[in-house]
Amino acid sequence: MEEMQARDRLVVAVDLSSREEILKLIDELRGAAGIFKIGLQAFVAQGPGIVREIVGRGERVFLDLKIHDIPNTAGRAVAEGVSHGASMLTVHASGGEAMLRAAAQSAGTSVVLGVTILTSLDAAEIEQIGWAHSPLESAVRLALLARAAGLRGVVSSPREIRAIREACGGDFVIITPGIRPAGSGADDQKRTLTPAEAIAAGADYVVVGRPITAAASRRDAAMRIVEEMERAG
Repeated sequence: MEEMQARDRLVVAVDLSSREEILKLIDELRGAAGIFKIGLQAFVAQGPGIVREIVGRGERVFLDLKIHDIPNTAGRAVAEGVSHGASMLTVHASGGEAMLRAAAQSAGTSVVLGVTILTSLDAAEIEQIGWAHSPLESAVRLALLARAAGLRGVVSSPREIRAIREACGGDFVIITPGIRPAGSGADDQKRTLTPAEAIAAGADYVVVGRPITAAASRRDAAMRIVEEMERAG
């Protein structure tokens, strides 16, 4: 398998509503990012057509809808996402083993990832929800469940990367949001690392949104992150 370059590891969160603005961002970042993440905002605003348009431009799409439903519905939803050309898709790992197996069976050649614990949550909020374990323990338990159910990886906070890598092995894909370049604000993320720190910890991909999309030069911001990851090795 060809070794990934630093650019391939950068996932840009396309949290926009306008089709024109979405496609403008895609064109600005051509060659500076490996994957474009379409989440709920863009998908609800533009529907599956925006996935097809981005794929039609020769780019990879990470469809981040965090599916969480009964097994049959979740499996069918994953199959629909795959049919639109998404290279990666997400389901909530807390949906249970049967749901995760249904999602994995519908993946085809695409990668389905289990979302562990949202990076916007801290320990106090996780306790308030009713989770009995710490964020780290909960994330590792969910990652192991996802792997056992046939998923090829997870989405997890950068603070849990090392533990998940140790528990799940080197071929298990780890994508981490909550990435903030040095000197940028945390926004609504609670458990963050820099791009270099995340790669050094064992992440395969990093997800970056506002530090790129809100920058004066979005391409320059993306290239600085790629360069930072290159230095991290």
